[in-house]
Amino acid sequence: MPESIPVRKVSVKNANDTQMPAAALAAADHVLGDARAGLTLLEYGGYECPACIQAEPLMQHLLQACGKRLCFVFRHFPLMEVHPQAELAAEAAEAAAAQGQFWAMHHLLFSQPHHLALARMTRHAQSIGLDMNRFNAEMADRIYTQRVQEHRRAGERNGVRATPAFFLNGAPVDASFGLGKLEEAIRIALQVAPHDAVKHP
Repeated sequence: MPESIPVRKVSVKNANDTQMPAAALAAADHVLGDARAGLTLLEYGGYECPACIQAEPLMQHLLQACGKRLCFVFRHFPLMEVHPQAELAAEAAEAAAAQGQFWAMHHLLFSQPHHLALARMTRHAQSIGLDMNRFNAEMADRIYTQRVQEHRRAGERNGVRATPAFFLNGAPVDASFGLGKLEEAIRIALQVAPHDAVKHP
């Protein structure tokens, strides 16, 4: 399955990460949209998180609605305490990323959140045409655990405690009472007239 939007590496604007080198963190990021966009929306999320699952269609809609004005970055923040399969799912996404198919796996994981067992994720990998010998070996060796944990540590340093957590050009956006706050923040930041405001998909 080809990826519909090119993946680019960018540094998230105004991020507060102080322990991990910014270049290393940016290299582990997954980006959709134009790297030259004036706005960068960063989400910390997990594939087993119900609120992240609900937010996923809106993320896709915002990218379509805002076009080249918005760049979207996703970082892993698996809450293993309540979502025991979330970390392994994030590692599957990283294994897919190593073969240039992060977003294909990302969308599949969010589309079937109740089926995150390794056997199902292996079928996802087959469906998007991954090299299965490589995928299986990397998952067995858990070689992406550290990268996923680096994402989570970066979120913790930025004050993330729950998911999804959003940052717009480095500033936190509280969407705990509804994603409308996020849409409003993006509209204001883009100085979009009220009649042009982004709407729910």
